[in-house]
Amino acid sequence: MACVGFLGTGKIAAAMVRGITGQGHEIYVSKRGADIADDLALFDDVQIFENQDLLDKVDIVILCLLKDVAHLILPELNFRKGHRVISVMVDVSFSQLAKLCAPVQAIEITIPLPFVATGNCPLPCFPSNIIISELFGNNNPIFSTKTEAGLNAHFAVTAMASVVFAQAETVSKWLANLTEDKVAAEQYILAMLGGFLNAFPEGGEGHINKSLIALNTQGGLNQTLREHMKVNGTLDDLEEGLNGFRKRLGLPPEL
Repeated sequence: MACVGFLGTGKIAAAMVRGITGQGHEIYVSKRGADIADDLALFDDVQIFENQDLLDKVDIVILCLLKDVAHLILPELNFRKGHRVISVMVDVSFSQLAKLCAPVQAIEITIPLPFVATGNCPLPCFPSNIIISELFGNNNPIFSTKTEAGLNAHFAVTAMASVVFAQAETVSKWLANLTEDKVAAEQYILAMLGGFLNAFPEGGEGHINKSLIALNTQGGLNQTLREHMKVNGTLDDLEEGLNGFRKRLGLPPEL
């Protein structure tokens, strides 16, 4: 079992804490984000400490700070060479982390989503997955990326979640307008999408394409709506939006 400290106590940090409580770890959270920290301290295995006191106690440090805050706070802290660090910070590169956390040598970066609190959250990692697997591997699928650009591309595609939910909300409102039942409309949309996603087998590849083919009956409702969106540039807009992240996330320029 590990002694784990969280620097920064926002929503993602809180979700990660909830994802590892009750597993025998000693968990320490910083006072930053006091309201959330106080809620987490209700767990028997969670304690609140000042930043440096937290670092002095733990072996694994999880960085959950905003970029500007990290550059302000981390240089003032004394890390040990034996610390192991996990960063979940957007726009803070591996080389920057190495300087900010010196003399630490074991550093990993990952991208948790809010449902890491309950498990089955995909966790892409760079440059290795040893620490992340130790803490989160029992309940979450781990994906190792070959390059930092590959990891950052995963950061980019997490943004599709809000796009999907926005589309689902549009469809739910359209359905409710005809059924006059907002609650049932939303429940139906979520159950339908959840059913499709839960039906995917684990492992292998091509499952998304196979599903598209299965839903591509000539003249069918699925094909008709998808072709309408394609003709009107909706799918191209999505790819264009993702390409807009290339410079920010240090991805190769579009060919």
